[in-house]
Amino acid sequence: MIEERPSKHGDGPDSKPAANGAPSAKSSAPEVAPFSSWGRYPKHRSTLVKVNAPQDFANRLAELDVAVLPVGMGRSYGDSCLLHEGTLLSTGGMNRVISFDPVTGLLKAEAGISLAEILDFAVPRGFFLPVTPGTKYVSLGGAIANDIHGKNHHVAGCFGNHILEFELVRSDGSKRLCSPTENTDWFNATISGLGLTGAITWAALRLMPIVSRSIEQEAIQFHGINEFLELAKASQHLDYTVSWIDCTSEGKNFARGVYMQGVHSTTPGPLEPSKRPKLTFPFDAPSFALNRTTVSLFNTLYFHKQIKPRIKNTVDYEPFFYPLDQVLEWNRLYGKRGLLQFQCVIPWESAREGIDAILAKISDSGLASFLSVLKVFGDVPSRGLISFPMPGITLALDLPIKPDRSLPLYSRLAEMTRNYGGRLYPAKDAAMTGSQFRDFYPRWEELESLRDPKITSSFWRRVAVDS
Repeated sequence: MIEERPSKHGDGPDSKPAANGAPSAKSSAPEVAPFSSWGRYPKHRSTLVKVNAPQDFANRLAELDVAVLPVGMGRSYGDSCLLHEGTLLSTGGMNRVISFDPVTGLLKAEAGISLAEILDFAVPRGFFLPVTPGTKYVSLGGAIANDIHGKNHHVAGCFGNHILEFELVRSDGSKRLCSPTENTDWFNATISGLGLTGAITWAALRLMPIVSRSIEQEAIQFHGINEFLELAKASQHLDYTVSWIDCTSEGKNFARGVYMQGVHSTTPGPLEPSKRPKLTFPFDAPSFALNRTTVSLFNTLYFHKQIKPRIKNTVDYEPFFYPLDQVLEWNRLYGKRGLLQFQCVIPWESAREGIDAILAKISDSGLASFLSVLKVFGDVPSRGLISFPMPGITLALDLPIKPDRSLPLYSRLAEMTRNYGGRLYPAKDAAMTGSQFRDFYPRWEELESLRDPKITSSFWRRVAVDS
């Protein structure tokens, strides 16, 4: 049985349904304004146009005679969701659930719906996302375009592995139904394609059943990469694994961290929607707030907050998957200059040596923040042409923008990543070179051949088109 219903989240003033239940095709007026990525670096000016219906997307793509880029919620860290002096087509008004099968968990929704909205709809019905990143404030279209990954990559692969089909609209007015068996080349290029192949108007994915909001979690302290790898090997059968790592520690405390593993509870429990966060970071922190002393102190306190080396408990899925979402606009902690996020993956053959060397370089710099994550990627193949994961170890951390220090460090870390046979994540990047990108993603030319001629981004201009 298919349950048809509009999303309650589509009832705002800019996305009211028409009399027949279909969304209005009227767009809001263009607005020339800064559109920041989550890292708030670089800062570009674009014309922002909000579209409220699939047909509106097709009309806008056809009528505009300038470079355009479809965008979701702007949660990419660098410039993959930016287009300097171009037009951004925001999917914010396209956030309706089109259909849902309560037996199979098959959900069809417009591309602008957020993962938060999907969860609010699905969890009370006993379903959860098959893959989720560390924030739920990501659009469905953005999740596909960046082929996001989560704490369960070792067993579930990327988000694109769970997409059944989607509609792709091109600037020539054509529409393609894309799936693993239909328009397969467009399907694979659009998954991880950074929005460059056209506009996704809707997509269908299969959700996973749950009986509770709860996660059975175990947090384990570790010291060094060897202990981390031992824990990863022992937990490869579990649903979710991830670790926080101290990137500032040295000596006997080098590469210490807390390994977290969990599974969905099998004990029936509450399945109500999540409450909206009440806290918002109130101001842009001064540039001196994040320094080696304050970050080292925080990391020491965080590591020792556990009284025992191993602690088991039951937690709600919100703090397990989305701890940072509890404070809105937390990126303001890095100040007006913003931040760089560095995320690499190093393949198994050089992972131990490579991650150790990269961590040592970061520790020596004194620039790392307290938001550092280490986890294992599995060997589930990705569908996307330029999907980020590969079997190995991935490290992600934030670098506050410090004049004359952050970019040179990032450049060095990127080059080390290349030397160890790894690659960087385009969704998090603001500084890799064109040469590095082409080495990391040798199939980039296939994506370029399928790119919509009207669509580009600041990132693509930087690493592929103009480099």
